[in-house]
Amino acid sequence: MINLLYRLYERRLAREVRRGGRGPEHIALILDGNRRHGERYGVRDPRAIYALGAHKLDEVLEWCAALSVPAVTLWVLSTDNFGRPVEQVDGILAAIATKLQALAVDPQIHCRRVRIQAIGQLELLPEATLAAIRAAQEATATYDGMVLTVAVAYGGRAEIVDAVRALLGSKRRNGATLDEAIECIDAEAISRHLYMADMPDPDLIIRTSGEVRLSGFLLWQSAYSEFYFSDVYWPAFRRIDLLRAIRAYQQRRRRFGG
Repeated sequence: MINLLYRLYERRLAREVRRGGRGPEHIALILDGNRRHGERYGVRDPRAIYALGAHKLDEVLEWCAALSVPAVTLWVLSTDNFGRPVEQVDGILAAIATKLQALAVDPQIHCRRVRIQAIGQLELLPEATLAAIRAAQEATATYDGMVLTVAVAYGGRAEIVDAVRALLGSKRRNGATLDEAIECIDAEAISRHLYMADMPDPDLIIRTSGEVRLSGFLLWQSAYSEFYFSDVYWPAFRRIDLLRAIRAYQQRRRRFGG
C-alpha cells in the first residue's frame, strides 16, 4: 500500500512539474548526510558509507536527464573536509575515484553525451583521484549534452581568492602595473576567472540532510540562486525529493535583486 501511494504521489508531482513552467537549467547539489545515513543503518566502514552516496548519483543523473536539465553540479568534497579523520577522507576519495572511473565507461553517460568536468583545488588531491578525474574528462570532452561538474577539494572562498590571483596574474603577464591591474578588478573580470567561468550560475541549489546553510558552496555564483533544503540524507534522496525542489523553484518569483 505504501509503495502504491508513493508511486501515485510521484506521478502527481511529475505532472505538476511538467505544468509548472520553466524549470532550472542548472541544478547544484550539496551531498550531505552520508555518515548519518550510514549510522542509521549500521554501516560504519567509511568506504562503504561513501560508496552508497556515490551510487545515488546514477539515479539523480537519470532523473535530471528525463527532466532535460542541461547542467548539474555536485559538491562531493570540500577543502574543510581534509580536516576530518584520515579514514573518512580516504573513504570519500576512494568513492570519488571509483565513481569517476565508472562514469568514464558508463554507456548511459556516452549515450546522453554527458560532459564531465571537475573544479576545485585539484592539486590537493592524490594521484589516484586525479587520474580518475582525467579519465572521465578525456572520455567525455567532446560531448554537448548535459554538463556534470564535480566540485572536489572545493571551497567558495578559495575559489574567489584563486580568481583574483588569476586575474592579477594575467594582467602582470600582459605588462600591466599593479595600479593598472587594480583598476581592472570588477565583478565581471572576477567572474571570468572563476572555476566555472563558461557555465551559467546555478538556478537552484539543493542541500540534503536538513542542514540549512551553504557552507561556502558557490559563494559568488549563488547570489541569485534559489535554495531548497531537504531533510533526507543524500544516499536516501528520492525522485520525489528532486521533484519537490523543482516545484518549489517554479513557484518562486525570481527578482535577481530587482
